[in-house]
Amino acid sequence: MSKTNILSKNLKEARLAKGMTQYTLAKKADITIATLSNIEAGASDNPTIKTLIAIADALDVSVDEIIGRKGKEK
Repeated sequence: MSKTNILSKNLKEARLAKGMTQYTLAKKADITIATLSNIEAGASDNPTIKTLIAIADALDVSVDEIIGRKGKEK
């Protein structure tokens, strides 16, 4: 699975696990719904770290969880 697909999958799963719509998460993360939608769809393969941090904070998860580094060591 590509990095983009992992990011998209993890982000959508985390959002749904929190019971949030894309609109709700975008508002809470202070990003546009288009940005969020593009990341979830895999159309944005390189979101900024600022965007990833905002999304992770809004979901109350770590950036590592979103990008697929759960339980992995450096």
